[in-house]
Amino acid sequence: MNRREMRSWMWSETADMLDQADRLQRQFFRLAVQSADRRQQPRWEPPVDVYAGAEQLLIEVALPGVPANRMELILGPGELVIRGERALPNRPAGTTLQRLEIPYGRFERRLALGPGHWDLVDRRLADGCLQLLLARR
Repeated sequence: MNRREMRSWMWSETADMLDQADRLQRQFFRLAVQSADRRQQPRWEPPVDVYAGAEQLLIEVALPGVPANRMELILGPGELVIRGERALPNRPAGTTLQRLEIPYGRFERRLALGPGHWDLVDRRLADGCLQLLLARR
């Protein structure tokens, strides 16, 4: 590959990486309206997997580094809200940040539930994921 082709390839790769970073940012961050003072604050939305059966839902939410006492669950009619905060990890003295890909700060995820009333049957925090088992009443 000659020098011109190499430069073109490098710019192409750089543009692809910037596009990917932009897509990830749009996926995880949004402005959410806070009900108390109606100000908008940046929040991220954790990714979820949902497994649905006739009478049960298993929801797995990726929340690496978020302890159980920093999460809030609100199970309302037709909706589940998971919110909380992931603190910025402590870094060892003398180090500098080179890459930060795992979101931190306030998060909120709203999931529409199927028709009917749902009860939270089980809640586990394992391997960086919150696992919720819901059963239809």
